[in-house]
Amino acid sequence: MTRWVAAGLSAALLLATASAAVADPVAGKRKAAQCQVCHGFDGMGTNPEVPNIGGESEIYLIKQLRAFRDGTREDRMMSLVAKNLSDGDIRDLADYYGAIEITATVPQF
Repeated sequence: MTRWVAAGLSAALLLATASAAVADPVAGKRKAAQCQVCHGFDGMGTNPEVPNIGGESEIYLIKQLRAFRDGTREDRMMSLVAKNLSDGDIRDLADYYGAIEITATVPQF
């Protein structure tokens, strides 16, 4: 009986840990309010020096935001903004911007 209880508790802990790491694009959209000045809600940079991040890979966005946060990548604005982001904030923002669908039209020459 004890073995079953321990197995049940282990499974519950595993599920709780996994669900805590799930990104929330709705929360990401809310958090993107601080990003919209430069990146817009659609992820399209409003200035030639600001990259377009809409539709970018979530893995890439998470990696870059963490790099700005920990100082391994530096940018005057992004380093300031990212230093206050939690891992959950980063996942939510990456999920939101990563969910934006970008289309391209190839010229017909």
